Amino acid sequence: MSTYPEPPGPGQPVYIAVPLQQKPSVLSRLFTLFQWLAFAFFVLVMITAVFMPSTLSSDPDNKLEERYYTLNKEGTQKIAVIEIEGTIMDGKDVKKQIDKVRADDLVKAIVVRIDSPGGTVNGSDYIHHHLRRLVEEKKLPMVVSMGFLAASGGYYSAMACGKQENVIYAEPTTWCGSIGVMIPNYNVADLMKRLDIKDQTIAKGDLKGMGSPTKPMEPEEEAVLKTLVDESYARFKKIVRDGRPKMTPKQVDDVATGQVYTTPQALKLGLVDREGFIEDAITRALELASLNRDTTKVVRYHKPSGLSDILMGASAATAASRKSELQQLLELATPRAYYLFAFPHE
Repeated sequence: MSTYPEPPGPGQPVYIAVPLQQKPSVLSRLFTLFQWLAFAFFVLVMITAVFMPSTLSSDPDNKLEERYYTLNKEGTQKIAVIEIEGTIMDGKDVKKQIDKVRADDLVKAIVVRIDSPGGTVNGSDYIHHHLRRLVEEKKLPMVVSMGFLAASGGYYSAMACGKQENVIYAEPTTWCGSIGVMIPNYNVADLMKRLDIKDQTIAKGDLKGMGSPTKPMEPEEEAVLKTLVDESYARFKKIVRDGRPKMTPKQVDDVATGQVYTTPQALKLGLVDREGFIEDAITRALELASLNRDTTKVVRYHKPSGLSDILMGASAATAASRKSELQQLLELATPRAYYLFAFPHE
């Protein structure tokens, strides 16, 4: 006996069973709506990050935010740590920290933390100038704390401490000094000749292409560059004499050989005052400003991360790195004087 229903006869209606679709719940509909909104927001953020990255920054003016470092977090008075790190180019990052201190009347002393091999003559002098101006205008004691390197332009910046006594601290393994100046020049003229590559630069003025890596340096060009180096070198020594008033001009001349010194050597020569870490520099700043450590907090300044930095992650960092590499490539082709510690080469 068949279990299937009999087919309808002629003229009989045909009924088709259609399963009823269950109506989605309110919670399900809300979840779906949330997914679409999240997707739309993500797309909007990505488009904005690509075409208008500045609008995503939580700090469009690149201002700095203050962060607690040590001592009493609830302190009503402050010691500010100004950091000079890495190779000095234009000095603008340090200037932003200086401006932050200038605008805060609660800051009663500064500790300048240096871990730098130096950099451009202009950038180093820019930092020194604005540190001196800050100290003089605000009447703030300044103490220097040297990390691994406070060489050349880094040491130049440290001289902003002026005539205050016992204010330059170097860690036991610090290298400092390297008082000198150089204009790097890498000449590929012979290589270009072997590769049959011609420099067809058009310029007006006999010395306009001075220092070009694509043509041999003429004696008159070398003489001009040497004059630039000599003047920058003389200024460096003057800055050291002003910052180390106990050293005689001869003593400054004797140490201004471009040599980098260890902390024991620097102490003996008078280039630094004390061996110690940043905590020792902070203690000295407390003394000079007559501050109580129980009512004082030490702060640092950092650039806040923008929303684009968080969302773009590695891609943003890679783009910044590529821009930096391009800038460095252009720098190599530009004659520029440096207060920079670098290993000698032939």
